[in-house]
Amino acid sequence: RSRISRVDSSLQQLDMRREIRERVLSIQSHVVHGYVGNKAAVFPLQVLGIEVDAINSVQFSNHTGYPRFTGDRLTGERLEELISGLESNGLLGGYSHILTGYIGAASFLRAVLRLVRRVRELRPDATFVCDPVLGDKTRGDTHGKLYVPEELVEIYKNEVIPLASVLTPNHFEAELLTGRNISNCSDAFDACGHLHAQGVRTVVITSADLAAGAGAEQCITLLASQQKEGQEPTRFKIEIPLLPGSYTGTGDLTAALLLAWMHKLGDANLVEAVEKTIASVQAVLSRTHDEAGPGKELRLVQSVADITTPVVILHATPVANN
Repeated sequence: RSRISRVDSSLQQLDMRREIRERVLSIQSHVVHGYVGNKAAVFPLQVLGIEVDAINSVQFSNHTGYPRFTGDRLTGERLEELISGLESNGLLGGYSHILTGYIGAASFLRAVLRLVRRVRELRPDATFVCDPVLGDKTRGDTHGKLYVPEELVEIYKNEVIPLASVLTPNHFEAELLTGRNISNCSDAFDACGHLHAQGVRTVVITSADLAAGAGAEQCITLLASQQKEGQEPTRFKIEIPLLPGSYTGTGDLTAALLLAWMHKLGDANLVEAVEKTIASVQAVLSRTHDEAGPGKELRLVQSVADITTPVVILHATPVANN
């Protein structure tokens, strides 16, 4: 009986170690209705076989694009309390990944950074995937609009970027974080180089408006760059057809899927990870457009097969280094 107990105990410890190898701590917004923030990120990660623990930076009735929303925000102090509880129970070192999205206050953002540092003290190989939700701009808009207080831009530039393993800004956010105007692919990859120099290994600019030439206004461009130590960066792009309407939550979904596929396929397969990510996102958007209409809430649950077994149609084009 004692031998059986020892075997059972060993198997339990093995199961715990296996579980620990792939557990994500996702810190993003939450809505009761709809799919943005953690509501757009947790489900895809789970159906792809990855355990997720979620901390909600805000809890709103619905996303802020509606005529009205209600709810409240988690303070940095309350976040520290949650982190303390995790650490006191020996759980903080179990996170292989930290995923962050919308964060609306400096105190909360700095509490997140303390969390990242503490997790890496316990687990040096922990990956920090940062979707720097700062703002956006519509097509043809040269200025853009911030979603967060301006002071957060400087915190991201000076404190967040040096800690990030993977960064997924949109066009406007990439310009804000690098101080560079991005009007073509060369500009975009120069911006990626700037971020690499600050320590970010993988940069994916998820939706750049680089329209030029006939038909280009019907596409956005994803640009990705990965730099391994002592090597030239690997760069590629994907032209993505636009669908009518503006869909909230696509950036949150993209970052989560990218995390999942980079983890499942390994660091050397960024091209395939991005292609699968875009295949799923486009399928979700197409279903949303066809079943609900332009700009409606994402049809995420109905698209589970597209998330678990994406069919790649849009392929990456390699881009040479200058």
